[in-house]
Amino acid sequence: MRRVLTAAIAALTVTTAGTVTTGAPGQAALPGQGRPASASATPRPGSAGLGDSYFPDYGNGGYDVGHYDVRLRYEPATDRLTGTTTILAKSTQALSRFNLDFLLDVQSVRVNGWPATFNRAGVHELVVTAPRPIAKDQQLTIVVKYAGVPSETLVNGYTGWTRTADGALAVNEPESAWWWFPSNDHPKDKATWDISVSVPTGVEVVSNGVQPRDPLPEAGDRTRWSWRSTRPGATYQAFLAIGQYDIVTDTAPNGQPVINAYSTTLGDREPAARASIERTAEIVDWETVLFGPYPFEAQGGVAGPIDGIGFALETQTRPVYGPGFWRRGANPYVVVHENAHQWFGDSVSVADWSAIWLNEGFASYAEWLWSEEQGEGTAQELFDFTYADYPADSEFWRVLPGDPGADRVFDGAVYDRGAMALHQIRLAVGDKAFFRILPAWTARHRYGNGTIGQFRALAERISGKDLAEVFTTWLFTAGRPELTTAAARSAAAPAQPKSWAKVRAAHQLLAR
Repeated sequence: MRRVLTAAIAALTVTTAGTVTTGAPGQAALPGQGRPASASATPRPGSAGLGDSYFPDYGNGGYDVGHYDVRLRYEPATDRLTGTTTILAKSTQALSRFNLDFLLDVQSVRVNGWPATFNRAGVHELVVTAPRPIAKDQQLTIVVKYAGVPSETLVNGYTGWTRTADGALAVNEPESAWWWFPSNDHPKDKATWDISVSVPTGVEVVSNGVQPRDPLPEAGDRTRWSWRSTRPGATYQAFLAIGQYDIVTDTAPNGQPVINAYSTTLGDREPAARASIERTAEIVDWETVLFGPYPFEAQGGVAGPIDGIGFALETQTRPVYGPGFWRRGANPYVVVHENAHQWFGDSVSVADWSAIWLNEGFASYAEWLWSEEQGEGTAQELFDFTYADYPADSEFWRVLPGDPGADRVFDGAVYDRGAMALHQIRLAVGDKAFFRILPAWTARHRYGNGTIGQFRALAERISGKDLAEVFTTWLFTAGRPELTTAAARSAAAPAQPKSWAKVRAAHQLLAR
């Protein structure tokens, strides 16, 4: 996972290749569709954020999205993107206007067929004024037409769209949709997607889910690729990989399609990428035993190009991996990590970005469990070696995995100390309860959101233990925790587990 933008997002500026446009002149107020607005439900603006404690202006209030239909045309030679996104939503209040999170130049917006006016506010807010009052619980069809060059659309000098020699990658966390489709950009508003992209024939497009149809030839020596996600997900989990890819299809043990894609630019790293990603179905099969039924409709992975991203991301159904993971050969541990996120982060998402431990700590601990399974070091051995690897005066121990701060959402402590915290919870409740807690958590919050408090309550209910001390000590207290005498003796001079080098190599790119 990767975050690049800073917490001071409200103070940033946006530079685009074009100019901000405004829509058609406003319409006179007319009766709303559906049930009419009344004095007790006076239309008012939807909020320009969902109140996240780290990123308060991410997402928008007043409506809930059910589906995105994203239809794009992309020119690799110029990085020019044109698009029409249709958003199916439902109002949660009577609305006079609402916001979308988006950066590219907007040509027009329609709401239920009527032209709407629009303007920019803040860094990434597209403010849409409804042409007619919107009643609470009204179905909305919002159509946004736009164009731009995403790699030249900058927030404080940064773009979340990676242009490559043969195409582009739209992959980032916690924001990436801003550069290619308008959205309600927070994990609390999940939706399904249809994504289709027209590119020159001979260029491949990979995205989430399954292909509802084969690539379709279009006029002008072009081809349209279509992808569909049938299970709800957060907007940052939608992705695009455009370029030259070898796409490999298969069937998983559970009967689901497995779609893997390998950039043709990987050179001598390609065998290591394949030796890792081709184990996805095996790894998901193993994780299903621990975490419960796999929550999505397809599996797979994308090995990105040599000039692409420098991290990996758990994009829903099909994680995307940067080429650095294959520099020293195959590394299935990063595949374990990113696919564990399909449960912890994708299906069960954070309700607030401060709870990132629920994503990264759990995915990191999955690597320790895989190490046990492979006979390459037990979780206890990995705990002991990790504990000893960070001196007591290290800055590492000052970061709180349960509340790391907006600038340290992907700090190494969230991963390593986060995994250590889970191991301490396991020791406190015992293996029998611990391996009941994990699938119970993913079942209870499937396709929803969760908090650290909710996880603790569930763990205490299943185990019958008071876990206040372990949660406080390992997640919310600065400093290196003191171990019990027995544990301290075992951790005094631990041997390096066989899996350590692979886990460490993965985390050097995952954590920042």
